[in-house]
Formats: sequence, structure tokens, C-alpha cells
Amino acid sequence: MSENSVGREGSADTVRLLSLNIQVGLNSSRYWHYLTHAWRHVLPTRSAQLNLDRIAKLVSRYDIVALQEADAGSLRTSQLNQVAHLAERAGFPYWHSAVTRDLRPFAQHCLGCLSRWPLENVKYHALPGWLPGRGALEVEVQPEGREPLRLFIVHLALGRRVRKQQLHFISTLIHDRIDTIVLGDLNCDESELTIHDGLRNAGLRGVHKNHTFPSWRPSRALDHILVTPTVEVLTATVLEERLSDHLPVATEIRLRLETDDRKAARSNNA
Repeated sequence: MSENSVGREGSADTVRLLSLNIQVGLNSSRYWHYLTHAWRHVLPTRSAQLNLDRIAKLVSRYDIVALQEADAGSLRTSQLNQVAHLAERAGFPYWHSAVTRDLRPFAQHCLGCLSRWPLENVKYHALPGWLPGRGALEVEVQPEGREPLRLFIVHLALGRRVRKQQLHFISTLIHDRIDTIVLGDLNCDESELTIHDGLRNAGLRGVHKNHTFPSWRPSRALDHILVTPTVEVLTATVLEERLSDHLPVATEIRLRLETDDRKAARSNNA
């Protein structure tokens, strides 16, 4: 896990967020590619590198980007940390990668975050499940003069029973009044989220209902952005950008002005 700071901080009252499962840079466009292109999950390819450049061009238009199914540097990426590479190519001053499943030397599955603002209170939570390798990357950002924003970047299990446990675990992490967003590849449709008691008790709601998978003929909404009640959502959309087997999900939110109490607390902690 690492962080980079190659640019300058900014300030904003609105924030543009993007979530994308990048499929290790692979650009599948048919179901049979999961079989015929399986070797690309093991060995590096020129096409994946070129596709990463296309992904970098897209994410450069946003302030915070949540990445799933990236690689932190292994044989299949020629030791390239894809999160760090996208941060550099897209001009993000801050980034963080959290390895979820370490299969070195062949693969290092990871979650990633790219940000225009410093990433604070960074934590990695291993999610419950029969097999290790699913997790949630927690970060906070706080543009100057605004209330902090907490993010949980996740990639959930395929099985419904385990996924229910993982959603419950995530909901227990949302326990205070900080504006919070859960985003990523949740591997389930909206109907499963709306009936989940833990998410409902945490006040989490989805911002879109559109299909995101498979990218070449979307028939399921597997990728989501969930927000707590105090988050003001201005726009939300699924983008017609076929850069992996999932479509990206984007939203723009308005940040609340920082309260005097929080300003005083930050001053005392400085």
C-alpha cells in the first residue's frame, strides 16, 4: 500500500466521483473473451497497457476515483502498480492502493483510490467470507472549508449469502455523522441493496438504477454508489465508456460548509 503526492491541493464545494472495475486493464467485449483471453490475467499484454491509457483519460475528468480489480504490481502487469500508473497519467496528486488478494509473483489484486485532495484516516477492512480476498478501502478527504467526506471502496463476493454478511459488516462501519459514500462493484442488483436491513439502518441509498454489466450489452446493475442522507447528490449516471467488462458509474455531490465546531477541533489537533 502506498500514497503519492505529486501535485497540489485544491478546494471545491462540489466533487465529481467515478467508480470503475478496470478488470486489470483488460477490455472484454464478449462473454467468450473470459475463456479466450484468460491468459491475459496471467501474462502482460500491450493491449492492456494501451487500455490503461484510455482509462487514465477518462478518470482525469474527476476529482475522486474508486478503482476495483486493479493490480498492485506483479507478473501480469510487468510489476506495474496500476493505481500509481493511473494517478501519474491522469494527474492525481494523491493515491492509495490496498492489496486484497496477494498471489505474487503472478497477481496482486487490489482496490485503489485517486484523489485531488490528501487521503486521510486510510484503513483497509478485510470483509467476511469463505475465501479471503474481499475488502473495503476506507479513506477520508476534506477540501478546505468543507465538511469531511468518507469513502468505502468495495468489491463484494459473488455469492448472495456471503455478500449479505459483507454488506452488514460495511454498514456497522458507518456510525457517526460524517457524510459517507460506499461505492464499487457490489456484484448485486439494487433490489438486494434496498431490502438489506443494515444498509437501511445506516441510511444508505443508491444514486442510480441503470445497468452496468456486461459493458457490451448491459443487463444488470452490479456497480453502485450509495450515500448517507446528508450527502447532496447533484447528478448520477452510468457512462457509455466500454473500457472493461463493467461500465463506469459517476456522480457529482455538493459538500457541506465546515462547521465552527469542526474548525475548532481541527485547530486544536493541529
